[in-house]
Amino acid sequence: MLDRETFMPISEWEHVLQSIGMILTTPLRSRVMRREFGSELSDLIGRPMTPQIVLAVYAACALAIAQWEPRFSLTGVEMGEATAQGRITLTVYGVWQGDQVSGKVVL
Repeated sequence: MLDRETFMPISEWEHVLQSIGMILTTPLRSRVMRREFGSELSDLIGRPMTPQIVLAVYAACALAIAQWEPRFSLTGVEMGEATAQGRITLTVYGVWQGDQVSGKVVL
């Protein structure tokens, strides 16, 4: 497995996190042959972070990860601070290969 930016070898867990990042940053209906791939996150990021939007972000993450990343079973998501460049870090919690794990995904 390779890092999609550096093409250097990565662990399977790093590949899972990379996959989650790709799923969450791909807008729905943007892939020509796979219109249903991705998440609704792109529609939510950039909006004022009201409690309703934060809840919608969590729901969008949960639905997309459950549908597109079978190696990981999500149990929780924590949203970090947004940067001035518009980046958000999510910490995902769940079960991978029978172990409780967490990892950061930068969007």
